[in-house]
Amino acid sequence: MYRAAVIGDRDSIYGFAALGLDVFPIDDTETGSQTLRRLAEGEYAVIYITEALAAALERELNHYRLLPLPAIIPIPGITGNTGMGIRMVRKSVEQAVGSDIIFNEKD
Repeated sequence: MYRAAVIGDRDSIYGFAALGLDVFPIDDTETGSQTLRRLAEGEYAVIYITEALAAALERELNHYRLLPLPAIIPIPGITGNTGMGIRMVRKSVEQAVGSDIIFNEKD
């Protein structure tokens, strides 16, 4: 059975444990990279990652974007929304469809 996890700084992810998700507090980028790999290769189908950590691990996230599982979803941290989640959705839609059909804004 697949599971869901949340990785990022402790203050941003602490509350997700109350929802039944597995939380993995990360203090540095190297630990974040190792944890992401371990979760992605394990039984996790959905991995929520704080935008700050996702920005630091963007190259690795691009690798997982091409795979059907896990779904890696950036979430805002305690410092606020950086817009990375929307940029990743836009990039995924463009890869799948060939153009930006969701966020196509008129100038």
